[in-house]
Amino acid sequence: IALYQLLGRQSALSQLKPGQCCCLTVLIVAVQGGKLSMVLNWFCFISLLVWFYVGMAGAFCFILIQLVLLIDFAHSWNESWVEKMEEGNSRCWYAALLSATAVNYLLSLVAIVLFYIYYTHPEGCSENKTFISVNMLLCIGASVMSILPKIQESQPRSGLLQSSVITVYTMYLTWSAMTNEPDRRCNPSLLSIIGYNSTTVPTQGQVVQWWDAQGIVGLVLFLLCVLYSSIRTSNNSQVNKLMLTSDESTLIEDGMPRSDGSLDDGDDVHRAIDNERDGVTYSYSFFHFMLFLASLYIMMTLTNWYSPDSSYETMTSKWPSVWVKISSSWIGIVLYVWTLVAPLVLTNRDFD
Repeated sequence: IALYQLLGRQSALSQLKPGQCCCLTVLIVAVQGGKLSMVLNWFCFISLLVWFYVGMAGAFCFILIQLVLLIDFAHSWNESWVEKMEEGNSRCWYAALLSATAVNYLLSLVAIVLFYIYYTHPEGCSENKTFISVNMLLCIGASVMSILPKIQESQPRSGLLQSSVITVYTMYLTWSAMTNEPDRRCNPSLLSIIGYNSTTVPTQGQVVQWWDAQGIVGLVLFLLCVLYSSIRTSNNSQVNKLMLTSDESTLIEDGMPRSDGSLDDGDDVHRAIDNERDGVTYSYSFFHFMLFLASLYIMMTLTNWYSPDSSYETMTSKWPSVWVKISSSWIGIVLYVWTLVAPLVLTNRDFD
C-alpha cells in the first residue's frame, strides 16, 4: 500500500495485482531481514572478539597477581621454616627444607623431560623448543642467583626453596602456554599422551573435548590463589577482634562506649566494634577490580582461551593466548629476580 501511494497510479509497480504486491512485499522484507541478520551477526562477532581481547588482558593481569602472591608465599614459607629451624630441632626442619626444595626441582626436571618428549618433534615445534629451553635457563639462572654471596649478604633468608617454587610454577605456565597452541602436532591432548586416545584432530561427528587438564589445574590454582590472598591480606588485629583476643583494643569499664569503638556487654564479655568511621581497612574499588580480573580469568579458563574466529570443529586456541601465558612466565621470573637484587639496588629502603 505504501509503495502504491508513493509511486502513483501510473507507475509499473502500481499496476501489480494484490497477490503479486504481497509477494513483492515479502521479498523486500526478506532482503531487509537478511541484511539485518548479517548486521547482527557482524555485531555479535565484533562484540565477542572485543570481549576475547578484554578477557585476555584481564586474565594476563590476574596471572601477574598470582605470580606476586606466589613469590610472597615462597618467601613466607622459607622464613617460617628457617625461624623454626633456628628456634629448635634444627635437623628436622633443615631436612624438611631440603626435601621440599628437592621435590620441587625434581618435579620441574620431570616436567622438562616430558615437555621435550611429547610437545616437541625433531622436524618441527621450534616454538615449543624455544619456550622450554629459555624458561629452563632462566630458572637455572634465578636459582644460582639466589645463593650468590652478595645476595645472601643483603638478604640472608633468600634461598633455593623460593627458587624451586618459582621454577615449578614457571614450568606450569610453560605447559599451559603450549597446550593453547593451534598446531595439534605440537599440542597433544592429555588423553593421547596417556594412551586413551590416539587422534589429535576431531573427525566428523566426534565430540569435541572442551574440558581438559589445563583448565582443571587453572581453576585449582585460582581457588588456591584466592584462598591465600584472603588469608594473607587479613589484618591480624581484625582477626583478634573477631576472636575476642585483641591485644590492641582497650577493654571498657562500666559499659560505656569509648573513643575506639569498644563496648562492654557486662559479665566480663567485651565486644570490639569496627565501624570504619575514619577509614576502611581495605580499598573497596581495588577489591572489586580484583573480582573483575578474577571473573575474566575464569571466563578465559572455562572457554579454554577459545577465540571467536576459530573453527568450532577443532576448538583450537590462537597464538595470542600462547604469548600471554609464556610472557607472564618471563615476567614472573623477572619479578622474583627483582626481589633478590632490590636490596642491593635500593640500599636506603628496608625490605624486612
